[in-house]
Amino acid sequence: MPGHSWRMGTALLVVSLFLAGGWTVARADPEFAATSRIVELRQEPGRQTRLTVYSAAMNRAVRMTLLRAADPDTPAPTLYLLNGSSGGTDGNWLDRTDVAEFFAGKQVNVVVLLDGAGSYFTDWRADDPILGKQRWATFLTAELPPLVDREFHGTGANAIAGVSMAGTSVFQLALAAPGFYRAIGSYSGCVQTSDPKGQAIVQAVVTTQRGTAVNMWGPPSDPAWRAHDPYLHADKLRGTAVYVATGTGMPGPRENFEGAGGDVVMLLYQLMFGAPMEVVAYLCTRQLQERLRAANVPATFDLRPTGTHSWGYWQDDLHNSWPMFEEALK
Repeated sequence: MPGHSWRMGTALLVVSLFLAGGWTVARADPEFAATSRIVELRQEPGRQTRLTVYSAAMNRAVRMTLLRAADPDTPAPTLYLLNGSSGGTDGNWLDRTDVAEFFAGKQVNVVVLLDGAGSYFTDWRADDPILGKQRWATFLTAELPPLVDREFHGTGANAIAGVSMAGTSVFQLALAAPGFYRAIGSYSGCVQTSDPKGQAIVQAVVTTQRGTAVNMWGPPSDPAWRAHDPYLHADKLRGTAVYVATGTGMPGPRENFEGAGGDVVMLLYQLMFGAPMEVVAYLCTRQLQERLRAANVPATFDLRPTGTHSWGYWQDDLHNSWPMFEEALK
């Protein structure tokens, strides 16, 4: 089963590598925002709209699904949801959680991106031979939001949440465009990226998607790694609502047949690979908690006593963090 194989490969690399050992971003060219456009808009059952958006910055189309606000004729804020290292091909917010049902009566547009595998949703310095041109910070702060607001009556208020790899990306995006995202949610991420263990994790994630991390921020000694490390720039998160959640890796209430969606292979993955991956996320999160506390930056941390690196817990995290998002998006 290809999807499970990718996840297992990522888990093995991340865990083994972890156990072994001034903010600068590429600003968006206004021309990109002007030439990016929606190229396909198709209504799906319920409140779902299938979108394909042309990114001028990446010179390609990007797929996503938008869940319309409860009253589509009344302006609404937007919550962007990012998937993990596969970009959603082996499981995403739509097919692994109750996101459609949960937001059914809420006055918010929800955009689920179905792309970005191995990208960390950042602007890469060089095109990758396999992954191509990666300009995700530009896309998610300058290109996509104006299109969503214009087409779906957006208020201009935005928030973003992500799991695993994207749990790191949401911090980077908040720092790349200060104030653009009023709130961020990070579920089972590892925010520190420039120390040896953080670099090992980033390289493992990118490699399992057949990309080359040197095309993102250069070799490990390059200053760009530190420049894009949210842990080192924690003080600049002040003013952004922050919610961070992780389990400990200990089996919990979702480590059973029902919690794995009736998928025996997924249950085995949660126990054999999701557990150690969540141990890594837990250690990273404890470091982040101490860092934000030292910088006197307010943040909500939910350190669950159990739970693995899996969708059932991320669904719970989204539910639990929604009140923070709702308040920030007013």
